[in-house]
Amino acid sequence: MTWSQRMNWAIEYIESNLDSGLGIEDVAKVACCSKYHFHRMFFAKFKITCTEYIRRRKLTLAAVELLNTNKSIVDIAIKYGYKSPNAFTRAFRHIHGINPSIARLGGTALSSYKRVYYSQDNKTGESMDYKIIDVPEFNIIGTGKSFDFESFVKDGPKFWKGYVGSKEYKKLTQLNDGRPCPITNSPLLSAYFPIENGRRDEFLDVLGVEATSRDRLKGFETYTVPSSTYAEFNCTYKTSMKTNRSIYGSWFSSTGFERDGSKPDIVAYFPIPFRPMNEMHIRWWIPVIRKKGAKG
Repeated sequence: MTWSQRMNWAIEYIESNLDSGLGIEDVAKVACCSKYHFHRMFFAKFKITCTEYIRRRKLTLAAVELLNTNKSIVDIAIKYGYKSPNAFTRAFRHIHGINPSIARLGGTALSSYKRVYYSQDNKTGESMDYKIIDVPEFNIIGTGKSFDFESFVKDGPKFWKGYVGSKEYKKLTQLNDGRPCPITNSPLLSAYFPIENGRRDEFLDVLGVEATSRDRLKGFETYTVPSSTYAEFNCTYKTSMKTNRSIYGSWFSSTGFERDGSKPDIVAYFPIPFRPMNEMHIRWWIPVIRKKGAKG
């Protein structure tokens, strides 16, 4: 079973259930992976969150029904999961630019969002250097904030940009005085902990430093990163998001590795004195299930 097959089964499931209570948990099960992994794969491939894709596809079909059937706006709203006509109208106007009642009259431009397809993997032949390593359990002292995937894409960078300018961040970076730590060899880390919580799709985004003890410090929490096998990728700050999209958009599907459950992705930062931030070295650790015969 290839990743292309699994993702296309998930897309087919979405398309077959747009008029029902469609949950990401159910879609991820069809793809045989976690919600976190599915979200990352989907966004990396299609440049849109799965939640937003479902919303746009529902409202595309709702517009067709408005034009081609005599169903009431209330019935169409309920069919596509909106609990009130007002909520449906707001969502419809956001996508199409007009109210449903105006769209029903015809003669106005409407937005149509096409169904996506997950193409065969790695057609471009591009290469990505990586190595497989085993990392022991360690702790991170820092600050965390929960996001769902859609809100993270929209608000996450803005939130952390504001935090980096705070007194709390300055206090955090003084915990190790910018020195490399023994396991991660990095002075600053981000960690993304998936939260498998029923049908919700939250994850915990943590910014911190590797802890050398389990002592709690006032104002900060201690987060445990369990021992894991990681795929390691290196890039710069400027290319870090592109690298992450490539990992989830093509690397997993081209290598056949599986993401290791609820363990966190880890980003290590390596500033270069007197050099621009975009040149800062970045290292991604992505937790994987080791394939037979794979060696670091």
